[in-house]
Amino acid sequence: MKIRPYTYLIYCFLFIGFSCNKEVKVSDEEIIEQKVDSLLKLMTLGEKIGQMSQIRHFDEAADSLITSNYIGSIIHTEGSTPGKTALEWQNRFIELQKKALDTRLGIPLLIGVDAVHGQNTFNGATVFPHNIGLGATQNEQLIEQIAKITALESQATGFNWVFSPCVAIPFNEKWGRVYEAFSESTALTEKLTKAAIKGLQANLKDAETVLATAKHFIGDGATDFGVEGGNTSLTAQQIESFLLPPYKTAVKQNVGAVMASFNRVSDISMHAHKALIIDTLKIGMNFKGIVVSDWQGYSRFGKNDIINAGVDMVMAVNGNLEGYQKGLKEGVENKTVSLQRIDDAVKRILRQKFRLGLFKNPFPYTTLANVVGKKEHREIAKQAVRESLVLLKNKDKVLPISKTAKKIVVVGEHANSAGLQSGGWTINWQGTKENYKGATTILDGIKNQTKAEVVYDSLATKNYFDADVAIIVVGETPYAEFFGDIGHESNQLELTLTEAHQQYIKTYQEQGVKTVVVLVSGRPLVVTNQIQKSEAFVAAWLPGSEGDGIAEVLFGDYNFSGKLPHSWPKSEEDFKHKYGPNFWDKTIEPLFPFGFGLTYETHNK
Repeated sequence: MKIRPYTYLIYCFLFIGFSCNKEVKVSDEEIIEQKVDSLLKLMTLGEKIGQMSQIRHFDEAADSLITSNYIGSIIHTEGSTPGKTALEWQNRFIELQKKALDTRLGIPLLIGVDAVHGQNTFNGATVFPHNIGLGATQNEQLIEQIAKITALESQATGFNWVFSPCVAIPFNEKWGRVYEAFSESTALTEKLTKAAIKGLQANLKDAETVLATAKHFIGDGATDFGVEGGNTSLTAQQIESFLLPPYKTAVKQNVGAVMASFNRVSDISMHAHKALIIDTLKIGMNFKGIVVSDWQGYSRFGKNDIINAGVDMVMAVNGNLEGYQKGLKEGVENKTVSLQRIDDAVKRILRQKFRLGLFKNPFPYTTLANVVGKKEHREIAKQAVRESLVLLKNKDKVLPISKTAKKIVVVGEHANSAGLQSGGWTINWQGTKENYKGATTILDGIKNQTKAEVVYDSLATKNYFDADVAIIVVGETPYAEFFGDIGHESNQLELTLTEAHQQYIKTYQEQGVKTVVVLVSGRPLVVTNQIQKSEAFVAAWLPGSEGDGIAEVLFGDYNFSGKLPHSWPKSEEDFKHKYGPNFWDKTIEPLFPFGFGLTYETHNK
């Protein structure tokens, strides 16, 4: 890439100028701050506002906007993909990066993606269990390994920034994003947040790491009645005790970004909540990274109010870029937005770009393209599946299933669909019901585990009542964000199994076939009756691409070790109030408490 003479002089100054005096020892952080300050002095207002702008790579005229509007960041979301192969994805983002480098100051792009359980937007990547399953493992070392792989496969597909981990504390299972969070336990969430950020960021200048984002700040999972984007009415003390600790941990880990939340706190939009974003996060916690808006945050939550409240970068998508940049420029010119606030935002953005080493190495390494979905990564994902499984019941030692069984019937469409077993944010925003590249279904895993005759009864209509055991796989269909809220007008979701899935269990249970129920879900469901009537019951959460990990435990190659990351409800009556059952509120007695989980040795206890 040919660098313009003016840009070249700037690069020389930034990368060489501060090392001239060898007698003065300066820390890496001080050097970065000097570089940031020097570059900021060279920037026009238009270039500063450009750095505060994020657009999609497939937005109309995206290529030209990068140069004409000095765009600071690109995001990949639901929509057109950059190609079919990892190398094609890289090439698209390299193309866009070159356009940024060809601007007057040559400031590189941050390129972000919602990699929330692996690089889940790429067909063929390793897809890990969603965070609720990882919470069940309680394994910090494993979560760090998973985060490292997520970072590597994200870099391999062209990204240097991921919008994870979600460090919410869910208070109500009606919320459609429960599965994105680790646990109802603040303490457990703190530990796993630390591990995730450590794995994602590691040495940020390494080509195999990415910038991490703690989200969604704050109260996203603690809204009244579990409404996505609703109001969080917790007191300041409750927010301090339950919700802020994972963010304090993230800041101590030097997390690169924090994403603002859709919800309100005490009826003030979080995007425009200066007391929490600036006073608490930036000043109180000394957070030095980027506060990024969520989807269309500028137009939805008060326009320049969100900038004044501390949001540094805006997702200006769906044709909102012009209005955002024009509105912010007018705000500076009429002094309703201070230039000091703009400079603070831009410094935070530049700081992370220097931390990532993007000015020296702006492009992904093409040699990484072949690591996506490789066997070693899938083995770690399979381990995560095994350790996430929570055994809720095991009557008469029906588990582990004998490998000498003569006939096994596997029931339910979830048993034979990688998409259904993976949940939302898998290939597509709302997930998929289809199999996807490289994934193994639960049925595949069962067939690999036994020499018995394995028959498949998708809808429980084939009456294989002569089977030694029925493995009945039931659960939720994929959803994301408000589409997963119980009671939302966009769906007919309930906190129980569908009548059809209840019938699957009843059909075989009433015929005297030993039934092992595997529940695939993004949250605890009210299944008290189904647990009582089955011989064994397993909470499998949303296991991701490696469904065979479930079979390895069902057949005894590995023991159960997962523990409930949430209290398990008894009935729908548990949700009459603002919050569901949880370990810190003793007014609602759960069916199973937080931390419950049987093993093969404890089945009778």
